[in-house]
Amino acid sequence: MKLYINKYRNHWLSPYIILEKVFFWREIEYDEPIIEKWADRLEPFSVKLQDFLDFIHPRVEYIKIDYWDTWSMDHTLSSIVVPMLKQLKEVKHGAPHVDDEDVPEELKSTSAPTKKDQEEYDVDGNHFKRWDYVMDEMIFAHQSKLDDDWQSQFYTGVADYIHVEVPDEKYGKLFQMKEGPNHTHKIDWDGMKAYEARIQNGFRLFGKYYQGLWD
Repeated sequence: MKLYINKYRNHWLSPYIILEKVFFWREIEYDEPIIEKWADRLEPFSVKLQDFLDFIHPRVEYIKIDYWDTWSMDHTLSSIVVPMLKQLKEVKHGAPHVDDEDVPEELKSTSAPTKKDQEEYDVDGNHFKRWDYVMDEMIFAHQSKLDDDWQSQFYTGVADYIHVEVPDEKYGKLFQMKEGPNHTHKIDWDGMKAYEARIQNGFRLFGKYYQGLWD
């Protein structure tokens, strides 16, 4: 896989920016007749300049997928998603609406510590905490996909199995595997199921709030 994507290029040079440089000795008002007149005359130049710069400096979007990239596509995607989610969580400037049904009781809008924000900005005191929670669950799910041995944390003790000979009418004798004298191996099935359920929920949240993954 090869992927090259550069940041968006902004080549727009506003006519008003040009006029601010021209009238450098004073502050201009955009609704001044002379400013509006020259802004209209300069706009075609700004448009042509933008088209020219967009042509010689286009945004690079090159993606090449090799055939082996889809052998374990879920793992491959998670290796890209995890660092992106972590960076987005660190640099985000906002948060989308998160349904109360997707967060613990203490983060629901009905449990918000204050209604002040809700009254002024149409968000409650837990608005950003809910999004942080959802992002953490997304990261957890994809990080767990990269950890091929996460189940081992639910294993304890030592596995000791022996093969015991047992009589059989058809074959004469067979061998049966039984626990040996040193066998102390245990599996926390309930814990493993809860962990797996959290992983699946993280992927569910990733799909549900995919369009909320903006900066």
